[in-house]
Amino acid sequence: MSENEISDTQWQSAVEAIQKLQVRINTSLKGQAAVVDQVLVALLSNGHVLIEGVPGLGKTLLVRILASCFNGSFKRIQFTPDLMPADITGHALYDMKEGQFRIRRGPVFTNLLLADEINRSPAKTQAALLEVMQEQQVTIEGKAQALPKPFMVLATQNPIEQEGTYPLPEAELDRFLMKIFIGYPSAEEEINLTKMVTSEINDGGFLNEEEPLLSAEQITTLQKIIPKIIVDDEVMAYAVRLVRATRENTAIVNGAGPRASIALIRCARARALMRGESFVLPDDVKAMALPVMRHRITLSADMEMEGMTADQILGRILDTIDAPRL
Repeated sequence: MSENEISDTQWQSAVEAIQKLQVRINTSLKGQAAVVDQVLVALLSNGHVLIEGVPGLGKTLLVRILASCFNGSFKRIQFTPDLMPADITGHALYDMKEGQFRIRRGPVFTNLLLADEINRSPAKTQAALLEVMQEQQVTIEGKAQALPKPFMVLATQNPIEQEGTYPLPEAELDRFLMKIFIGYPSAEEEINLTKMVTSEINDGGFLNEEEPLLSAEQITTLQKIIPKIIVDDEVMAYAVRLVRATRENTAIVNGAGPRASIALIRCARARALMRGESFVLPDDVKAMALPVMRHRITLSADMEMEGMTADQILGRILDTIDAPRL
């Protein structure tokens, strides 16, 4: 068996592990199955996620539940206007007793990092995550400090229209594999959620009662399977056509770059694994197109004045470009 092939045992173990993750998270977080699947796609793809929604929809809870499934280190940073870059990455301190500088590592040295309300801090502080997210390392006093593996940033933000928020720099946005919208649950789901949270049994302690499902090593093993998922040349070309179409659309000022094509294939592969398949379908690419590209394009002023959204423009592109038939 070649290195690019997956044994039946490995495949079955991977599919079962993912299904357990889905069940655990969806049991604790009612009414957000699509959001949960997209977060798991990002985890499998070894990418970072930006989760946007109004307060009170469970953005932070989702990340906490994921952390409870994962037997690795988890840290949280509450972004505020006075947060400094060194508070995130760490800094050097002078030790008077030893007469030398000592490195104090920041909270980014973890497996799962929750950047809570990331757009509450100005661009200077947000930019501290650029090297962290791209290179998975931190440079302190000229020395590169490697982060543990796996490493994933899950950032939450409230809509820009909310008071006291700052838009994320484009360079930082592009480093997020996906931008996920979390919306209101349905009426039935909200009833079930209210019952669960207000019951005496589930008083909020359920996150600490569950045993972790996976170790850090098992997460890394799952991530190594993703590049082995088969992508037909026509499907690969279809993904690239979708991305390139954003650069040729008059409604879009700045289209998505090559990083979007790479992200789209990575996410499509992860989605195929979550379906239990070893090959990518055009539907996998289409399903991942919006979360992968919505934060990588800039609409023209005319479109914004008309109230158009990035998802609406991307939806038009998806409708006009034919998917291959396999």
